Amino acid sequence: MTAALKGFYPVIATGDVAAAHDFYARHFGFEATFAADWYVSLYRPDAPHYELALLDADHPTVPEGHRTPVRGGLILNFEVDDVDEEHRRLVGEAGLTELLPLRTEEFGQRHFIVEGPDGVMVDVITVVPATGEHADQYTAGHAPQE
Repeated sequence: MTAALKGFYPVIATGDVAAAHDFYARHFGFEATFAADWYVSLYRPDAPHYELALLDADHPTVPEGHRTPVRGGLILNFEVDDVDEEHRRLVGEAGLTELLPLRTEEFGQRHFIVEGPDGVMVDVITVVPATGEHADQYTAGHAPQE
């Protein structure tokens, strides 16, 4: 039997804690619960169970041989009510670098991807009904609803 899970959140090893903190606070509404020059713990006031942490990749709590900032390969999915509005705000107004243009996928997402600090990809998503063969690939009770 596994232990009861009390919390779960990603910790991003970053080369610039202050810049990453500013990015997630300014563009995605996160606020700090703890802020030091080497570590910032963030949460969303409207959804406090959604947390994200930023850690200086050179900090001694990171094991030797692993003290490098994340560089690509990490995608954070942020589900929103209106992806078109978020695209306008983040790409059109804020000028974030768009890595994947706004589009609708048959597997049940309308989304776009922007570049965050340290090469982290932020996938902004609105769930839409899956179509075609993808509609049958969801397990019972988990298919996106119309």
